[in-house]
Amino acid sequence: MWVHPGIMAIAGALTLLLLRGRVEKIVFVAIPSFSLSVLLLTSYGYFGQIPFEDLSFKFLNFTLTLARVDKLAMPFAYVFSIVAIAMNIYALNSEKYEKVAAMIYFGSALGVVFAKDFFTFYVFWEMMAIASLFVIWSRGTKNSLEAGLRYALWHLTGGAFLIAGMALYINQTGSIEFRLFENSGLSYYLILLGVMVNAAVPPLHAWLPDAYPEASVTGAVYLTAFTTKSAVYALARGFPGEELLMYLGAIMAMYGVIFAVLENDGRRLLSYHIVSQVGYMVAGVGIGTALAINGAVSHAFTHILYKALLFMGMGAVIEVTGRSKFTELGGLYRYMPVAFYLYMVGAFSISAFPLFSGFVSKNMTVYASHEIFVVWLLLEASSIGTFLHTGLKLPWNVWFARDPIIEAREPPKNMLAGMAILAGLNIFLGIYPGYEMLYSLLPYEVNYEPYEFGKVIAMSQLLIFTFFAFWILRDKLRGEEKIVLDTDWLPRILGNYLFYWICRFSELSKNMDREVLSFAAGFKKISGIRIKEISAGYGLVITVAIFAFYLFLFLI
Repeated sequence: MWVHPGIMAIAGALTLLLLRGRVEKIVFVAIPSFSLSVLLLTSYGYFGQIPFEDLSFKFLNFTLTLARVDKLAMPFAYVFSIVAIAMNIYALNSEKYEKVAAMIYFGSALGVVFAKDFFTFYVFWEMMAIASLFVIWSRGTKNSLEAGLRYALWHLTGGAFLIAGMALYINQTGSIEFRLFENSGLSYYLILLGVMVNAAVPPLHAWLPDAYPEASVTGAVYLTAFTTKSAVYALARGFPGEELLMYLGAIMAMYGVIFAVLENDGRRLLSYHIVSQVGYMVAGVGIGTALAINGAVSHAFTHILYKALLFMGMGAVIEVTGRSKFTELGGLYRYMPVAFYLYMVGAFSISAFPLFSGFVSKNMTVYASHEIFVVWLLLEASSIGTFLHTGLKLPWNVWFARDPIIEAREPPKNMLAGMAILAGLNIFLGIYPGYEMLYSLLPYEVNYEPYEFGKVIAMSQLLIFTFFAFWILRDKLRGEEKIVLDTDWLPRILGNYLFYWICRFSELSKNMDREVLSFAAGFKKISGIRIKEISAGYGLVITVAIFAFYLFLFLI
């Protein structure tokens, strides 16, 4: 007997619709707690197999497997459940429908990492996209609605690439198993492209910094954990050693850092830095060695913990001030010292300070890249940028930089409690990564010692010199009121032109409708023949026929 934690989380989410008050909050926190309990009691193996050939109807004569539990899936499942507990405590006072969407999102992410076959994988993959869309929309503002629509278009496109690649792959190989793929041409690259959209690989990344800052204070925290990390899992499962990913990941790491440094909005800065940090994971998958895969998985594990903490810290500021731009903030340390210290645990972790979680995970990937100089150089340079903006620029501009320009207070106690849980985990894993803790969960045996003297000294030197550079240039890093153009300007422009020509085509159709109806009325008067009401849609049909005729002449 085995209970799928993802399916139970989705079922639990639906029960929240029937609950209210204290009972609703208890069940809300209990959902990921139950999932974690199931995982702790789960052994490796295959669960929930459905042989469709034995039923009254057939599904291509294949067997679907709801859960493949192994050493690659379990680290992601564990951290998804752990972080969801802290997130739910942080979001206890959020709207009911956001809670429902968030738990469906969480359950779908568990379904993705456990799926063994294409069909199961794709169902949970699309459920995850739909649920995350409603998390974005739950803020209920015009900006969140528009950002959600753009988010949906990106993920619909990625899903189309994915299912097209899967269909071709099944046709070529006769297998529906989601596994290490051989490069079989078009199907291989379509699946890879579909997964890369969710991994936010540039130039397919613009949906992330566009949509995440527009979600609610609590909704944005959920968005940090599941979509991009599920994509990292899919890359590690299907494409380890793909050389293209190695270089794309290194470019991602640097690209996200550059745009984060330019940002004036706290959550947009942190969103761009998700792109950068996922770059380390993608690069690790591309390198493909046991050490690099371990680095990618361990960094995904710790990144989920500290990135959620960082978004919680910035969310706490927005909760009490209603502001997120650096030009509108400053001096909040006087009012929010506890939120500042908890945020800084996440900042030290993401910057790979010794004794914090990022030091024992991020540097594993960097160390694995030593033999590829360009990749190593970009990853090391990105580490400098990480501390510069997330560890220095953001906290300086929000909590210090100037005298207070707005009064504030500490956020609600449940929000501080959620932050404290993640802060404690980041410190604990940094001090004791141990072979019985984080390292024991990784796919391969770990032959890496993070606290060698040379590694600690090298990282400390990098951080110290970055701090000195920031202190000298701090007045130039206060943020400016400006719009930073990213790669999304191209699809937006093309989309606007496409919409414009569709409108022009519709106007032409309306004109044709009027001409057809006018001709019919005149014909009726002249001939005296009674003609029934003519549908206005005939104008569109005639217009299409005219275009088809000219196309035919052109082809001839």
